[in-house]
Amino acid sequence: MSYEIRRTRLYLLFSSHMKYGVHSYLFTERWSDDQLHVLDLVKELGLSMFEISVGDDVPFDRRRTGKHAASLGLDLFIGPGGAWPLECDLSADEPENRARGLDWHKRQVDTAAELGAVAYAGALYAHPGVVKRRRPPADEFPRTAEGLHALAEYAASREVVIALEPMSHFRTHMVNTPGQVMRLIDLADHENLRVLFDTYHIVTEIRSYESALRTVAPRLYALHACENDRGSPGGGLVPWEEIFSVLREIGFAGYIGLESYNSSIDDFAVQRGMFHNVCPDGRAFTERGIAFLKRMEAKAQK
Repeated sequence: MSYEIRRTRLYLLFSSHMKYGVHSYLFTERWSDDQLHVLDLVKELGLSMFEISVGDDVPFDRRRTGKHAASLGLDLFIGPGGAWPLECDLSADEPENRARGLDWHKRQVDTAAELGAVAYAGALYAHPGVVKRRRPPADEFPRTAEGLHALAEYAASREVVIALEPMSHFRTHMVNTPGQVMRLIDLADHENLRVLFDTYHIVTEIRSYESALRTVAPRLYALHACENDRGSPGGGLVPWEEIFSVLREIGFAGYIGLESYNSSIDDFAVQRGMFHNVCPDGRAFTERGIAFLKRMEAKAQK
């Protein structure tokens, strides 16, 4: 066994206050009942969280997946990565579409509750892929916040956290920066709203990761740990030492999950807009990425 493999396995066993996990898209294009073996692999890799993308085209037995995850001691996240009707949008100009959006998101919260998932996370405030090139109407944030308050209240009744993810301005016009997501949360005024900080999406929106993390610190729930090319963390432009230093200082003890698209699954990654081969092997991607992140965490603790 090589030194690099031994070192990787040691770091994967490193005990940590932070909870490491991985997204289903590293292993499968669409979650289904025949994918339960992936949960076994996630546990084997020493992780404690698994994120599943849901949507109208992702039918599966929620209780079966939830029961298997619970038996392995895995916490589950869900996010709206599957089919999501464009008209179901909490930020829409049309009141009827905002109402459709709230109803649709409530159904995803129901899915999370059936799974026993701890959180429903993503750009829930709008619809990713919709970028309105205009000056925002004065009521856009307030009306979106109204819907988020209702969603957070419903999710709280089902014991599911709502975690909002700022995204790049190439994906949404609504919430790109830490300041924007905190403003929206303040307007929504609900304790069940948290922040999912994605190191890939934020790289085009900020000048300082330290400042960005401190801005969201009061509501920070989880991180998507991705390199600037959406590859495995390390060796790119993201300042990981800076990130983990801040996480230590703010006392972060939440979730850190890897996210990318497996480029060996037919045209899956290409259809998701990933045209370079950053994840040909989900297991190798995970082992390398988690080992690197845990080295960064250990260094920050010294």
